[in-house]
Amino acid sequence: MSGDPISPAVLYVAKFAGAAAGSAISVAYFLPRGRREAAARFLIGIVTGMVFGPPAGLMLAERLGIGAVLTSVELAVMGSAAASLCAWWALGALSRFADGLFRRGGDGGAPR
Repeated sequence: MSGDPISPAVLYVAKFAGAAAGSAISVAYFLPRGRREAAARFLIGIVTGMVFGPPAGLMLAERLGIGAVLTSVELAVMGSAAASLCAWWALGALSRFADGLFRRGGDGGAPR
C-alpha cells in the first residue's frame, strides 16, 4: 500500500463510491420485490460499505497478495464495494427466508 497521505474527504468519497457501486451491482444480481425493499437494502449496503469497507479492502488485498500495489483509495473502493455487495445479497436472502418462516397460516414451508 502506498504511504502517500490522502485527505479524509477523498477517503470518504472513495468509500461512498465503492459502497454505492456494490449496492447498484447487487440490484441486478438479486432483484428486490419492490421499491421499499430496494431502498432499504440499498441504504443497508451503503452503510455497510462505509463502515466495513476499509477493513474488508485490507483483508481482500492481503488474501490476494496485492496490498503492496494498491493505494489507500483503491483499497477503500474495493473493500466498500465488496462489503456492500455481500451485505446487500445476504440481507436480501435472509429477509426472504424469514418472510417464509413467519408467514401466517402455515408452517412456513418447514419439512415434516
